[in-house]
Amino acid sequence: MKKAILSMVFMAFAAFANAQQKYCFIDSKFILEKLSDYKDAQVKLDNLSKTWQDEIDAKMVEVEKMYKGYQAEKPMLSEEMRNRRQDEIVAKEKEAKDLQKQRFGYEGDLFKKRQELVKPVQDRVFNAVQKMAASKGYDMVFDKAGGVTVFYADPKLDRSDDVLKLLGINK
Repeated sequence: MKKAILSMVFMAFAAFANAQQKYCFIDSKFILEKLSDYKDAQVKLDNLSKTWQDEIDAKMVEVEKMYKGYQAEKPMLSEEMRNRRQDEIVAKEKEAKDLQKQRFGYEGDLFKKRQELVKPVQDRVFNAVQKMAASKGYDMVFDKAGGVTVFYADPKLDRSDDVLKLLGINK
C-alpha cells in the first residue's frame, strides 16, 4: 500500500515538475508471457522444481518410515541401539532439509537456474524498452506488473546529487 501511494505521489510530482517530459506504462508480465523463450524457461523451471521436490519428498517419506519403525521397535531396543537409531533418523532428516535448502533456499539451485534461464529474456525486454523509450522520446517508463514501478528512467532526470547537496553531503 505504501509503495502504491509513494508511486502515485512520485508520478504526480513528476507530472507537475515538468510538463514537457514524456511518460508511458508497460506491463512486463504481459510482455514476458508473449515470449516463447520465457514460456520455455518457465516450463523447464517448473519441471525441475517438481523433480527436486519429489526427491525431497521421497527422503522425507524415508525419514517417516524410519521413525515409525523406530517407534514400533523402541521397547525392544537397548539404550545404545535407541540412541543410534535416533541419530540415524536425525541425520536422514537433516540430509533432506539440507537438500531442500540447497535446491530451494536463498541463492539455491532453483534461483541459479532461474537466473540462467530467465534473466537473459528479462534483459532482452529491458533493452527493448530502453530502445523504445529513446526512439520515442520517453523520459520515464513505468511498469504496472506487480504494482507501479519505474522500469526505465532517463539518467538526466536523476536528482539524487541535488538531494545530497541539500543534506550537506558531497559525493
